[in-house]
Amino acid sequence: MTPLLSVENLRVTYAGRDADRIAVDDISFTVEPGEIVALVGESGSGKTATGLAIMGILSPNARVAPGGAIRFEGRDLLATPEKELRDLRGRRISMVFQEPAAALNPVMRVGDQVAEVALVHGERDRHAARSRAVEMLVRVGLADAERQYRSYPHELSGGMRQRVMLAIALLLKPALVIADEPTSALDVTVQAQVLSLLLDLQRESQTAVLFITHDLGVVAETCSRALVMRAGAIVEAASVDDLFHAPKHPYTRDLLAAMPRIVSSR
Repeated sequence: MTPLLSVENLRVTYAGRDADRIAVDDISFTVEPGEIVALVGESGSGKTATGLAIMGILSPNARVAPGGAIRFEGRDLLATPEKELRDLRGRRISMVFQEPAAALNPVMRVGDQVAEVALVHGERDRHAARSRAVEMLVRVGLADAERQYRSYPHELSGGMRQRVMLAIALLLKPALVIADEPTSALDVTVQAQVLSLLLDLQRESQTAVLFITHDLGVVAETCSRALVMRAGAIVEAASVDDLFHAPKHPYTRDLLAAMPRIVSSR
């Protein structure tokens, strides 16, 4: 079976004042249809840069080095014109960002931001797009979705904004969702709710997920495979069971050792 996503020898650099900085250093991995794969590591390890490179939305000072490829549904995204990439984003591949307050347009009603996905990708009837947006807001658990449709991002809590981001990302049932630390900005209770919601929607649509996280607890609960990144490189790739029970790389063992543990006082 051809992988849904195949990243081959990806190298990303950021221009610096004195020299370029390597953010992603010659990594390769695959994601199969319907699979949930974790990209795990500490802050600055290159996880987010990898996700942004796949989406084709790196900042202007970033550069993907020649010689690599990002193949999605058999198409090399690095060789795909921007117009065609815009058609893929939101329809076949989407991203849930770490901080929804920064990702959402602050001067646009949240419901209109959900409906816009349908309008951009072929829906001509604005009323139909609005109905689809409201239905999706209901499905992601936003209370009183009809009223919240008309809200602006600053009027919603962090958990509510993240639900809106999930609605935007999953509206058109894409084949792949890149979830970049989607729960790290939320309190523990809301984290669990949003994570459960994402998994429910993933199972319903059989969407593949590349789950970018530093939280090994989330990896254990949600993912089938894990790719451990350190200093821009993938240092270990394993099933989640093997990763937790027989880690091979010293950095992976250090990450596992750093996980909080509940110790009985008895």
